[in-house]
Amino acid sequence: MSSSPMSFLFLFFLSLFVPLLLAQTPSPSPIHTPSPQQSPTHAPSPSPSPSHAPSPSPSSSPSHAPSPSPSPSPTHAPPPPLPPTSPSSACKATLYPKLCRSILSSIQSSPSDPYKFGKFSVKQSLKQAKRLAKAFTDFLKKKKSSSLSSAEIAALEDCSELSQLSVGYLESVSEELKSADPSNTELVDKIETYLSAVATNQYTCYDELVVIKSNIVNALAVPLNNVTQLYSVSLGLVAQALKKNLKKHKTRKHGLPTQNFKVRQPLKKLIKLLHTKYSCTASSNCSTRSERILKETESKGILLKEFVIVSLSGTDNFTSIGEAIAAAPDNLRPEDGYFLIYAKEGSYEEYVTVPFQKKNILLIGDGINKTCITGNHSVVDGWTTFNSSTFAVSGERFVAVDVTFRNTAGPEKHQAVALRNNADLSTFYHCSFEGYQDTLYVHSLRQFYRECDIYGTVDFIFGNAAVVFQSCNIYARKPLPNQKNAVTAQGRTDPNQSTGISIQNCRIEAAPDLAADLKSTKSYLGRPWKLYSRTVYMQSYIGELIQSVGWLEWNGTDGLDTLFYGEFNNFGPGSDTSKRVQWNGYNILSPTQAWNFTVYNFTLGNTWLPDTDIPYSEGL
Repeated sequence: MSSSPMSFLFLFFLSLFVPLLLAQTPSPSPIHTPSPQQSPTHAPSPSPSPSHAPSPSPSSSPSHAPSPSPSPSPTHAPPPPLPPTSPSSACKATLYPKLCRSILSSIQSSPSDPYKFGKFSVKQSLKQAKRLAKAFTDFLKKKKSSSLSSAEIAALEDCSELSQLSVGYLESVSEELKSADPSNTELVDKIETYLSAVATNQYTCYDELVVIKSNIVNALAVPLNNVTQLYSVSLGLVAQALKKNLKKHKTRKHGLPTQNFKVRQPLKKLIKLLHTKYSCTASSNCSTRSERILKETESKGILLKEFVIVSLSGTDNFTSIGEAIAAAPDNLRPEDGYFLIYAKEGSYEEYVTVPFQKKNILLIGDGINKTCITGNHSVVDGWTTFNSSTFAVSGERFVAVDVTFRNTAGPEKHQAVALRNNADLSTFYHCSFEGYQDTLYVHSLRQFYRECDIYGTVDFIFGNAAVVFQSCNIYARKPLPNQKNAVTAQGRTDPNQSTGISIQNCRIEAAPDLAADLKSTKSYLGRPWKLYSRTVYMQSYIGELIQSVGWLEWNGTDGLDTLFYGEFNNFGPGSDTSKRVQWNGYNILSPTQAWNFTVYNFTLGNTWLPDTDIPYSEGL
C-alpha cells in the first residue's frame, strides 16, 4: 500500500484534534500485539490506564442512527451545589488526572462545584465527538480511501457509525446534566450508562482498525487515544459528582428482596392469541385481525400500538422481518406502546438491523427452533466482528420472545456473531443464540435475558453492556482442536463504567457434541478481555466441564489485579471454589456484594422491565 493515503489520513484527522493535542501533549499509549497463545477472537486495545498494558478488545459498530432523544425535562429544580472541590481533588476520580487537570484549568471562573466540572468535561467531549464523527464521514465521502482495502473501508465505516451514536449519547447526557437530580436514581443510571457506552464505542472503533492489521492504526492511534482519554475523564468526573451525595438503593443492606420478590407474569395470553387465533390467510384481512388483537390485549399487561404479521408464505403483511422493522414508526415512546411483529414459523435467511430510531419494537416468534433468523457472516470471510452479526439491534426498548438467532459459519470461521446488541433497555425472553466463537455480542448499554439458550465456544458471551442473564441455559460446544472454551469475555475498560456481566440462576453445561468428548477441551467461566473486566456467577449450576481453576488469563498477567470476578452460592460439580485462581481481582461474594449485581441494582430493571410483562427476579 502506498504511503500517500496514510499521510493524508493522518493529516486529515490530526487537523481536527490539534486543540486537544495541545491541551494535553501526551505520549501515545503503546500498542501491544497478542501473544501467540492468545485466541484470534479480538484485537488489543489502547491502554485504558497509562500505567497498564492493554488487554485485547472486541469490535463493533452500530447502524446509522439519529441522536438519542433526551428524556422530558425533569420537573425538579436544579440540584443544590455540592461542597467545594478543587480541580485537583476532583480529577483523582479519573484514570487520567493530568489530562483532567489540564482540561479543568481552562475554565475561566474555576468553579468548585463538581457538577460544573462534569458538565464542562462533557461539553469538551461532545465537541471532540462531533469532530471525530465529521472526520470519518468526510474522509469516506472524499473518496480518499479508494486505495484502501475493503476491510479497511468497512472498519472506517464502523467507526463512523459508532461516532455518530456517541454524539447522540453525549448530547443526551449534556441535556440531562442541566438539571440532574442526584436523588433521581433512574436519571443517574441513564447518564452513567450513556457515558459508559461512549467509551465502549471508542474502543470498538479502535479494535476494528487493529484487527485488520492496517497502517491506518498508526495514522489514527494518537487522535483516537486522546479522545478515548477525554471520554474517560468525563465519565470519572460525572460519576463522582452524581454519586457524591446519592444514597443509591444498591447500598441497602437490610430487607433484600428474595428470589420471589415482585415477579411479574409472562406474555402467555398474548402469545397464545398469536399462535392460535390470529394468523392471516389469503381470504382474511390482516389489518382487521391486528385491530382485534390490539383490543383484546389492551388490558392484559402490555401496551401495544400496532401489530403486523411476517410469514414466508406471502399471505401476511410481510415476507421478511427486515421489511416489518422498516415499516415500524420511528422513535416510539414507552407510553405509545410496542410495535408488535409476529414472525411465524420458518427459517428467515436474512441479515436484520434494528436501527437506533426504531424504538419499542416487540418481536414474537413461534418458539425456539421454529422461528429462526439465520446467517453465516464471519471475520474469515471479510466481515468485521461487529457487522458479522445475523441480527443487530440498536433500537431502545427492543424485546424478542420465542425466536432463534443463528450464525452457521462454524468454528473454522472464527468470529461469527449470531446477535449483536447495543440497544438500551433491551430484553430477550425464551430465545436461543447459536454459534461458535463470539456468539452473543452484548456490546453496550442495559440488557436483560431470561430463560434463553446460548451456544458457543470461544468467548461466546462478550462485550461491555450492563447485562443480567436469569434462568438461562448456557451450553459450551466443542471448539477447534487446541482451542479453549471461555463462556464470557467481558470488556470493561474503565473502573467508572457501570458495566459487567451478571449470570444468575442459570445452568452452565456442555452441549451434546462436547459432552460426548468432554476431556478433549478445557472450558472456563471467562477471561478478561479488558483490564477492568467484570463478571459474576450467582446461584447457578456449574457443570463438570468447567476447570477447577474456574477462570482463564487473556494475556499473561494483564488485568488480573484490576478485574472483578465473583461467585456466589453456585452449585454443581464445577462450582467448588477451593481450587479457583488466586488473582487479586477474584472474589467469593458476600450477600451484600452479590446484591449489587441483581436486576434491581445492576440495571435498575424494576424501572423498565415491568413494561415488557416478562418475568424477572429483582433480588437474590
